[in-house]
Amino acid sequence: TLERQIESIEKEILAIMEELHSPIDTIPGISMLSAATILGEFGDFSKFSNPKQLCAFCGVEPAIYQSGTSSHKGKMVKHGSSQLRYVLFNAVPYLVIHNITFRKFFYKKLHEGKNYRVAQSHVVKKLLRVIYHLELTGESFDPTFLY
Repeated sequence: TLERQIESIEKEILAIMEELHSPIDTIPGISMLSAATILGEFGDFSKFSNPKQLCAFCGVEPAIYQSGTSSHKGKMVKHGSSQLRYVLFNAVPYLVIHNITFRKFFYKKLHEGKNYRVAQSHVVKKLLRVIYHLELTGESFDPTFLY
């Protein structure tokens, strides 16, 4: 019974996503259910004035410790929705598989000596910048425009 209910709810979500025609759907490696979670958690993207605010909302920006003349960046602050971070971090392996730019960026971070999870967080931040741009402009994803 539970599986049928889950199936029914997933069908409803997919129907709503087809009506919305979100540009997030055009990103290879992001499933419709992941896109629905991202849209559901963020809501209106115009309430964010820049991609940094989007990262802060998710809690994937580094904490900054300041004392007098010293300033240090630390671990992720992890504010915001844990479900959103879960979806974004779980999308990274699929993004790396399906998009050469995300793949190069991920492996560049690993070759810089970053830990796997740290490299993953850099890809999540890049993904959030892409999502922010796509949602505000309404454009479809085009990997040739990634830098």
